[in-house]
Amino acid sequence: MSAATIDRSARRRLGVGAAVVLVLVVAAASVLIGVVRSVGASDPSGEPVVAATGSAELPPVYVHVFGAVQHPGLYRLEEGARVVDVIAAAGGLTPDADETAVNLARRVTDGEQLHLPVAGEAPPASGGGATDGGVASDGRVNLNTADVAALDTLPRVGPAIAQRIIDWREANGAFTSVDDLLAVPGIGEKMLASIRDLVTV
Repeated sequence: MSAATIDRSARRRLGVGAAVVLVLVVAAASVLIGVVRSVGASDPSGEPVVAATGSAELPPVYVHVFGAVQHPGLYRLEEGARVVDVIAAAGGLTPDADETAVNLARRVTDGEQLHLPVAGEAPPASGGGATDGGVASDGRVNLNTADVAALDTLPRVGPAIAQRIIDWREANGAFTSVDDLLAVPGIGEKMLASIRDLVTV
């Protein structure tokens, strides 16, 4: 075999090898581009796509519980927690607790002070703060802690309107002023005027 033939054969093998390497490089680049596109994908609004397993973290609520619980104190709970969750976090009720004095199913609000009385105990005066039923020591109904029964005591407010008030605060957060009641369906200026002095936040 002549030197020219050997040289052409070597160049042919080198060319085939280079082509194989080029194909592999292109394939790797395609895979890499696909991965980058999937990580940086966005919806039509331009916001990054969140994985299906991800979820938005809800803000916590802080509740000060005292009275007939095993471990009184300040507790940090998830948004949407109920009185029963606060009691569980505090180690449960004491044997002398009056469980019927509180609504275990009521949702708690951020910054709430929750008193669990012992059997036969009268709710403590708290300088204008709310007791468990949502009625302050001055007799006004606290819009942020009152249950349906307490709200139903207000003039012109029946059970349906009372439930709407609770639904509104659960959907929108605590009332920041009495005037926020105008955002509740069914409450207008006249009703607000009739209850303004009877409620607080």
